[in-house]
Amino acid sequence: MTSEATPKADTALIRKAQAGAAKAPGGAAPASPTVPQQAGESELVARLASARTALLDEMHKIIVGQREVLEQLTLAVLCRGHCLLEGVPGLAKTVMVQTLGQVLDLSFSRIQFTPDLMPSDITGTDIIQEDPQTGRRQFEFLQGPIFANLVLADEINRTPPKTQASLLEAMSERRVTCRGRTYELPDPFFVLATQNPIEQEGTYTLPEAQLDRFMFMVKVGYPSKEEEREIMRRTTGSGKPRLNRMFTAKEIVQLQDVVRQVPVADHVYDYVVDLVHATRPGHGNDVADATKWLQWGAGPRAGQQLIIGGKARALLHGRFHVTSEDITALAKPVLRHRVVCSFAAQANNLTSDIIIDRLVEHFTRSGKTMAAAHAAAKA
Repeated sequence: MTSEATPKADTALIRKAQAGAAKAPGGAAPASPTVPQQAGESELVARLASARTALLDEMHKIIVGQREVLEQLTLAVLCRGHCLLEGVPGLAKTVMVQTLGQVLDLSFSRIQFTPDLMPSDITGTDIIQEDPQTGRRQFEFLQGPIFANLVLADEINRTPPKTQASLLEAMSERRVTCRGRTYELPDPFFVLATQNPIEQEGTYTLPEAQLDRFMFMVKVGYPSKEEEREIMRRTTGSGKPRLNRMFTAKEIVQLQDVVRQVPVADHVYDYVVDLVHATRPGHGNDVADATKWLQWGAGPRAGQQLIIGGKARALLHGRFHVTSEDITALAKPVLRHRVVCSFAAQANNLTSDIIIDRLVEHFTRSGKTMAAAHAAAKA
């Protein structure tokens, strides 16, 4: 699917978006637009909403099941975020990332992290080149595999911290520095890393500072019986599906800009602030039977990622406004690697996901109670 034509089903949405871009009565611009401000942007948003199912179906030509995982990867792309995929070997984590790059028409690079990998193996290095005409020798920068739109950091916890740290500047600043010179990375740029949670011998746990750089930690689970049967059929046959490119790199950059324009209501901001603060023990917003099991809570970046992720999810689901449901849907992938469970929680077999579920349930229940109270007051 390219930008040739917009489906007829999206015409109404485009007209609504274009009308909404007009100024409010009296010549004043609307304070909180609920549609894209440019006609071209509204067309792109309409394409994204209509292409959501087609995009996931295209990836399902290769990947069986894992629909939620694929949607979270797509959201990270729209948010200019990075993802950490965690799952046991053989669950197609690497294939997922490769498929995403093909469907979105992005340049792809894979880095297999090993104990002897050096930072220059990732970022690139200066080499001596001789000018064939003058015979003069000079340094020339040879780009490393990180110079791609989509970088797969395979088994990132297999390499020492020194090499892991070489990704920090690239992930945060989207550039690398070599011998005092700075080189910009291509736009868009994403790091999708994988790690194995069960085999810890010979691995180097990612430090909290680097974990926080990842927008999502995505848990990749086992397939169901039906899905595993389909995997066997597809992978043991002779056919090879052909993937269609849905968006170009330029269109993805445009969508990333549109995501930033999606408005957020005050009650959604309040929900995010309450949720993030409830992960911090002793900060006055504790939730019974949840916060007490945490040793450390999430920092401000968690709230930022929840908001921007909610904006992208709203667009992907055909809305130009964020709801509390968008935040709830992203709570676990955003928070699970930003909170630290206490030893008591581990002794009671409480994981970060269980505690986050309790926090979300508490605020969902509180929200319903407040809504009922408001309705009763109006009556």
